[in-house]
Amino acid sequence: MRSWVWVYAALGALAVASIGFFFFMAPPELDEGFIYANGHIEGTEISISTEVRGRVVKSYLEDGKTVEAGDVLVELDRVDAQSNLAKAQAGIRELEAGQMRLRAELATGQASLAVLRRDLARYTELKATGNVSDQRLDQVRTAEREVRGKVEVLDAQIQESDARIAAAASDVALLQNAYDKAVITAPISATILTKGIELGELAEPGRVVATLVDMNDLEVKVYVPEIVIGKIKLNDEVRLRVNAFPDRYFKGRVKRVDQHAQFTPRNINMPEERVRTVFGLTLAIDNSEGYLKPGMPADAWVRWDKNVAWAQTMIVPR
Repeated sequence: MRSWVWVYAALGALAVASIGFFFFMAPPELDEGFIYANGHIEGTEISISTEVRGRVVKSYLEDGKTVEAGDVLVELDRVDAQSNLAKAQAGIRELEAGQMRLRAELATGQASLAVLRRDLARYTELKATGNVSDQRLDQVRTAEREVRGKVEVLDAQIQESDARIAAAASDVALLQNAYDKAVITAPISATILTKGIELGELAEPGRVVATLVDMNDLEVKVYVPEIVIGKIKLNDEVRLRVNAFPDRYFKGRVKRVDQHAQFTPRNINMPEERVRTVFGLTLAIDNSEGYLKPGMPADAWVRWDKNVAWAQTMIVPR
């Protein structure tokens, strides 16, 4: 009988020890005033594509390289583009020189026409008093008519020349644009995520030569249970932690709150498996030092109660 007592006592002690060990090893609960979530760091990717055809003659692309807005990424062969542009520019200069000659002739013709019109008016008055012959009056009329016709022809030629010059200028602008677009530059200050072309390759219009990402504009998309979404406001403070820097917390803020609930995405681990309806939050991250990279998994804590202080070590709840 005594042996059974010792067995029951041992089993009870073991049960108590197990329960104590469980509570000792279990992580503490997250403090009130905070909400935990997790996700992956994302960046807005910008695909840089060619707009003209050409072979790559110079490439400054390196994965992970930081570039400033306006920095040259790739240069395409511009020999043909330069030749076509030079011919078009020479053609427009020739048209402009021809128009200058026409305008000079027009000015001379207009001056002569003005003189003949004064003579015609004067001779017409003299004819009324019989002081000029019909032959002389007819000569002046014929001369005025001929010069007026030449002036009208010159004026029409100048208008036609204007149209040809405008068309030539449009062609020059298109060729200049094609020439300029053979040099592909970074539209923003960013980091080269991937390069899509190598030196010597032929680039067709639309070919992606590089993908850039702005490391100063990184975000984390997380999901929180519907029951807590009413506590979260825009610009609430956020702390993030990544595996690469387990002892460091990065600051952030709530940038955007989804307006519609959804079912829990399959790639998201929620603290409570029973949660099915969630709201998405977009968290903006301070990456001024450049430590964070797109694709890194991140733990995130949103402080919805400003009266609660941040703990030195944030807890990942069970």
